Amino acid sequence: MSHTSKTIGPLFIILAGIFWGTMGLFVRQLSSYNFTAIQIACVRLLVAAILFACILLIKEPSGFRIHLRDVPLFLGLGWGSIGLMTCTYFMAIRMMSMSVAAILLYTSPIWVMLMSIIVFHEAITRKKLIALILAFTGCILVSGVGNSTLTLSGFCIGLCAGLTYGLYSILGRIALNRYSTYVVTTYTFIFAFIGVFFFTDTTEIIGLFAAADNSASLVLLIVATGIVTAVIPFLLYTLGLKTVEVSRAAILATIEPMVATILGALVYHEALTLSSAGGILCILGAIILLNRKKKTESPT
Repeated sequence: MSHTSKTIGPLFIILAGIFWGTMGLFVRQLSSYNFTAIQIACVRLLVAAILFACILLIKEPSGFRIHLRDVPLFLGLGWGSIGLMTCTYFMAIRMMSMSVAAILLYTSPIWVMLMSIIVFHEAITRKKLIALILAFTGCILVSGVGNSTLTLSGFCIGLCAGLTYGLYSILGRIALNRYSTYVVTTYTFIFAFIGVFFFTDTTEIIGLFAAADNSASLVLLIVATGIVTAVIPFLLYTLGLKTVEVSRAAILATIEPMVATILGALVYHEALTLSSAGGILCILGAIILLNRKKKTESPT
């Protein structure tokens, strides 16, 4: 692997996390149009599926042909990972505070590290473990978890969101061994949209467009949501997975809640507490640690 690939891969992952961190801005804007969380997920996935299909048509027209034996793999990527993660995460938000739901979602690097040992036989080094602890601690501090009623069912659903979120890294790496980045992202989002579509009342979405004061602005907002929070980051993340170990990639992506916190302070003047500031430093510390030049890493 070239030095350039080693540098660009982690950069792609970090940039993906930064773009994902803008999600809150778009969700708040769409919520002002009375879109529910699942409706936002549906239109976001639709836009992403269409745009990824257009990219594939331009870059690799023959990529629309996949082997039947790989359909279960793409079902796992689309519905089993992206679609199911969306549904369980939104369920978790309804059952507990957003901060606790976010923490359970960001157990994903732990799941990825465990799965990567089994599937890819990745070595777990001291540096990775320290970075994982720093990143997870940072997510807890950034989210500002306080008193929250947490039921067993809510806890299990939240963990399921984290597990399915992490599953994208594992299945994505397997798919990249067989297909290009463009094929993987296109079929992932086609299957993800189909899965979420069945849980969405399309007549309600049509009614929201009809009720909007400016339908054109709403369409532009939805397209922007799909591009900024799905197309660009998933393309970057999937490209990054080609050269970055999946366990390392999952930790690097924890920059997302840090970015969301900073944007909340800058755009909505949300309080940046000492706890969230400490969390940001922990996440940055994990990223810096993972990108330090290797000396000799011994497995734990």
